Amino acid sequence: MKRGIIWLLVSFLMVASLILASCSSSTTTASTTTQPGTTTKTTTTTTVAVSTTSTAVNTTSTTAAVTSTTSGTGNWWDSAGTPQYGGTLTVATTTDPAFWDPNQGTLSYSLEFLYLDSMFGTNWTTNPSEQNFQLSYWDQSYETGDLLTGWEFTAPGVLVLHVRQGVYWQNIAPANGRQFNANDIVFHFNRMCGLGSGYTAPADPVYYSSNSWDTTLLSVKATDNWTVMMTFNTPNPEFILENMQAPGCDCSIESPETVQAYTNAANPELTSWRYGIGTGPFEITDFVDLSSVTFVRNPNYWASDERHPNNRLPYIGTLKILIIPNTPTAEAAMRTGKIDLMDSISPADAINMKKTNPSINEIECPNGNGLSLNPRNDLAPYNDIRVREALQMAINLPQIASQYFGGGCDPSPEALTSNFMAGWGFPYSSWPADLQAQYAYNPTGAKALLAAAGFPNGFNTDVVVDSTAPYQDLMQVLQSEFAAVNVNMSIQIMAHAQFSAFVRTGHHEDALAYLPNGSLGLGYYPIRQLQKFVTGGLSNDMMVSDPKIDGWYSAALAATTVPQVKQIVHDENQYVVQQHFLISLVQPNVYFLSQPWVVGFNAQYGAFCDGSGPLMGFQYFSRFWINANAK
Repeated sequence: MKRGIIWLLVSFLMVASLILASCSSSTTTASTTTQPGTTTKTTTTTTVAVSTTSTAVNTTSTTAAVTSTTSGTGNWWDSAGTPQYGGTLTVATTTDPAFWDPNQGTLSYSLEFLYLDSMFGTNWTTNPSEQNFQLSYWDQSYETGDLLTGWEFTAPGVLVLHVRQGVYWQNIAPANGRQFNANDIVFHFNRMCGLGSGYTAPADPVYYSSNSWDTTLLSVKATDNWTVMMTFNTPNPEFILENMQAPGCDCSIESPETVQAYTNAANPELTSWRYGIGTGPFEITDFVDLSSVTFVRNPNYWASDERHPNNRLPYIGTLKILIIPNTPTAEAAMRTGKIDLMDSISPADAINMKKTNPSINEIECPNGNGLSLNPRNDLAPYNDIRVREALQMAINLPQIASQYFGGGCDPSPEALTSNFMAGWGFPYSSWPADLQAQYAYNPTGAKALLAAAGFPNGFNTDVVVDSTAPYQDLMQVLQSEFAAVNVNMSIQIMAHAQFSAFVRTGHHEDALAYLPNGSLGLGYYPIRQLQKFVTGGLSNDMMVSDPKIDGWYSAALAATTVPQVKQIVHDENQYVVQQHFLISLVQPNVYFLSQPWVVGFNAQYGAFCDGSGPLMGFQYFSRFWINANAK
């Protein structure tokens, strides 16, 4: 979740450990008052001084509350009022869940974070003005444990996890409410990577091979009931943690008993909603294909609200997810109050909704992916940088931002990393003047570049468009602007599956491609972003092969401090812009809607979608509540 300044923290802890090497451990006991009608529990947290062999520690308490204030009289969240239990929260999504098993990955539509817990969590007490949780990149200092109370590197490539006690599986057969322990984590990773627990190969080899961090795990074992030791073939803690903590990186833990009861060699995945048994805040009670999914409050959920530590979670009594493929139908349901939350609507739709329903909360968020045209850098004419730069100069980005998007986006071109990633981005305002000029609207300059590249009369080209890509009619705008510099672009729209096979897997396109998610302005973990242009990389749709890019990625993996990685990211950002590997379009905002009676929702990343499809959870839905008085 947060990718952050791990090694800055590391440096501090290493110095502190030298000073405090002789310090003894301390124990604090916190009494937790549960929701009325439930049993009062006492949680004990032990904090141990950092040893000189440890390189990073993050320890959290179940009931610890960090006080962040906007004044001297209270917490910043006090304005939300007193949480209320009960009620039904109704959410709309467009498609059926793709799977019910974390072993299949979480980068497609899944509901697993509602009924499963993850090892890592978010510091819910953090003021959004300090860290924008709408982004997929969060600073490491805001990372907490969910199923873990902490973690540390005891040696290069050796990560020790401290498992939270007092967590229980839902009281459903075959898990039957037993206590969660270290062996459950070991089973999960052994199953995913084929490292033990009866698995000699990954249960889902296709998904396993697509995740670079999975393949670096050498072994995982429980040293006792509450401690797990993971050994990796890389010593880089930034790479290990930023990938493990990233949303959708398989650190939600399924029940071993459920896997053993409902899978076999011929059918290795949990394929039914009835197998959705976890330690999470909600239990699945019903699923109707192409209609709805229903969850109810887990009465034995272990977690308390960090902002209100006397309150056991979740607050919502029933969570109803309606499957509504048609956007206008979903918007109509939002207007009439039949659904409470709606995600990822266009600027135009957001404007119209505000006109008809001014009481609905409209939340503007950065998209996290800048739209782009992806040229084949290895084929003529796009293997000539002058051609790529000419097409960039042919596009009037400010006009597209103001007229096509109605001002709902930044007109600036993007580098590899998002400008919203403080300390990691390369914002247009900081580019040298000559570099800015290469991205400024200049049809005359574009024609001169084309002539110098051997195309004084232009050329014919085409763009392949994924049928699921947003803003497809933007291609017609580009078609007109390219025609002004004598580049005649035809547009071919392909069904998503066909597009994926043609472009992303087979690399059969010979000119330009327009993807559902752009390849610039990325807002996720830095080292993962550097993989975008690595030779032979799965996400390298542009077929870039550059020794500088490959060298930077290797150097980032070998880096031992965050400043080293930041410098590499900065250098590659500038190089990507200079080389015009992609044609940068704008980064439109995305809009989320919530009814005025929903409290706590601020379009937190992972609370609704991850850019490739809805992804409910990341502990957020357990912390929202319905204000019955407002409703």
